[in-house]
Amino acid sequence: MSAVLVLHGAADANAIRRALPDVLVHEVPDLDSPPPANTAVLVLRSGVRLGGRELDALPRLRHVVRTGSGIDHIDVNALRHRGITLHRNAEAGADAVGEWVLAAALALARQIPLGQHALMLGRHEKQACMGASLGSLTAGIWGAGPVGLATARALAPYVGRTAFAAWPSNPPGLRELPQTALMEQSQVHVIALPLRPTTEQSIGADFLARVAPQRPLLICAGRLETLDVTACLRALADGRLWGLALDPVERKHLPLLTGSTTPLNLLVSPHIGAQRSDVRGALDRWAIDLLRTITADEKILIEGGHR
Repeated sequence: MSAVLVLHGAADANAIRRALPDVLVHEVPDLDSPPPANTAVLVLRSGVRLGGRELDALPRLRHVVRTGSGIDHIDVNALRHRGITLHRNAEAGADAVGEWVLAAALALARQIPLGQHALMLGRHEKQACMGASLGSLTAGIWGAGPVGLATARALAPYVGRTAFAAWPSNPPGLRELPQTALMEQSQVHVIALPLRPTTEQSIGADFLARVAPQRPLLICAGRLETLDVTACLRALADGRLWGLALDPVERKHLPLLTGSTTPLNLLVSPHIGAQRSDVRGALDRWAIDLLRTITADEKILIEGGHR
């Protein structure tokens, strides 16, 4: 009998079992150990690599369900080559990420992380924490996917102006500026880019040099690998950035962020942008409805047998 394999944190495995009592559902923490060879559907979260090596251990896999947006950790070409269908829900968590960006922008503009960091180091730095009104700042958004669009909606009522970096694939009707103009005019930069070879570490030394005259706030809501994190932290420490907020921090990134003994206007969080209970519920319902459709169409999951 074929099975559904749920990686812990990707969906509510018990809810799937209750909704689909005739389907065999396994839950595992990761793919480091050999998964059940009869897995026909894999429900995947962010931060877990799915490439050729992992697919070799899943010879009966036919569907990958990504309960979220980013797919840079998935070898899409390998899936296509093996005839495996990829399903994802890129919209469910976008508004929650936009809300996180608004919270980060407000916190950085008021220099709350700087004050908190100083206190944790035993220092009272009230005078250093002079903030600015968020309404006096203009925001540039890099990336016009679901998260970028949600960010614009969240920020628009509270900042002076928002604009997107001009790009051919942007949806029509957006307020756009050429990238050079956006770097020169924005006091807040929100990075919501997908991770691709062309975007990896694209927010690095050249970008930081161009925006330095504005001393902007820099907020990453996409993938951390789109930033040269070391260069960004250096720019924050020497004053070329006024504040830095990083949400998509995975365990592997921790060595990049430890060891500072100087108070910084730095906000970091463990990839919680979409970690909201209503979003989790919506994604669980979506996954269950999708699995119900898959298992209805693919009787192999219930009856066993071979393709």
